[in-house]
Amino acid sequence: MSRDIDVLVLGGAGVDTIVYVPELPLPYADSYMIDSGIRTRAGQTGDFVAVGLRALGLRTHHVDFLGDDPEGDLVRALHREHGIALTAIPQPAGTKRAVNLVGPDGRRLSLYDTSRAHADDRFPEDTLRTLAGASRQAHVSITHPCTHALPILREAGLTLSTDLHNWDGENPYHEPFAYTADVVFLSAAALTAPERTMRRIAERGRAEVVVATAGAEGAYLLTDGEVTHVPPVAPPAPVVDSNGAGDAFAAAFLHGRLAGEPPHRCALYGAVAGAHACTVPSTETAPMDVTELLRRTATL
Repeated sequence: MSRDIDVLVLGGAGVDTIVYVPELPLPYADSYMIDSGIRTRAGQTGDFVAVGLRALGLRTHHVDFLGDDPEGDLVRALHREHGIALTAIPQPAGTKRAVNLVGPDGRRLSLYDTSRAHADDRFPEDTLRTLAGASRQAHVSITHPCTHALPILREAGLTLSTDLHNWDGENPYHEPFAYTADVVFLSAAALTAPERTMRRIAERGRAEVVVATAGAEGAYLLTDGEVTHVPPVAPPAPVVDSNGAGDAFAAAFLHGRLAGEPPHRCALYGAVAGAHACTVPSTETAPMDVTELLRRTATL
């Protein structure tokens, strides 16, 4: 079967409302005046990964649930603007939404609306099998419908990647993703012992590569049984927002992997793209293209 899709992205479509606050944590007050404005824009984790992959020249297809609402229209417009194929499964509950509070140093606090989903939400099997059969790789968001998609993707013979985000290493919800994917990304922020968690993922599951990102401290890479430190990359401009940095890292890493680069080179690509993402306000979408990625990497 022809593999016309480089990366099939599952889940993670939605809109965020961005609020730049004077500090985090935000002290209680009856009200705050937000001079920078409060803006709603398309882009949650799956959207950002898809945008990053497409900017790096990969044929990308995104599938998720969307509502017939203004928020869904924003997501559809984002995909049209960036030339990303989108399969939108109707969601009567509406498009997923979140509020991101962003502090002056670029840190964020995210509030997710979990009411935009149902326990019986499933990707249609025929649709999923058709898309999987045309894809080289699948990147799976940790949303409920994606849990049920994992066996179908595995049966299709795809290489799988996932991002566990701020998993604490204990919550059982994340385990099907952690132990099914070939490439696992996660944040070290909530981990008391990142290396121990990384090794457990590899030992209990299928992961060939585990990457724990650590913000300004860089990242940690587990491959071939060895954990190494990936140094941080200096952002090319002032840091304004960490939203989407992990998604940019994942997209650039997968670009390298699909190009046949070794894991350490892929992680360097990820560090460069993640640093770039921190310089882009959440209200904008400005992914790094492959020419810029290679140019910046060549100077390191």
